[in-house]
Amino acid sequence: MEFKQCIVIREDLKLSPGKLAVQVAHAAVMAVERAEKMDRSTVADWKSEGQKKVVLKVPGVPELFRLREEADRAGIASAIVADAGLTEIPAGTITALGLGPAQAKLMDRITGKLKLV
Repeated sequence: MEFKQCIVIREDLKLSPGKLAVQVAHAAVMAVERAEKMDRSTVADWKSEGQKKVVLKVPGVPELFRLREEADRAGIASAIVADAGLTEIPAGTITALGLGPAQAKLMDRITGKLKLV
């Protein structure tokens, strides 16, 4: 079975490459921590397959929260990232959503129409 994790970034923020990378990392780690509490075997399987990750984009905050709701209904771990405000953007700015890891087919039902960053 194939597993993957998806990280979804807000396109409207126009983050620098470094800031974008950090937000992706935050979302990935936070989502894995939540996934381990939900289903350790899925995380173990994902790790054994090489920890596939895909970074996608949405226009703004409403889409992040819509995706999180869909993931919650599907039983996929999710984590919203709110920035600390130490560099480019104000504290509390929602920047990213981490989803999974989860079965790739299940993840594709939620994120399959999104474009890569």
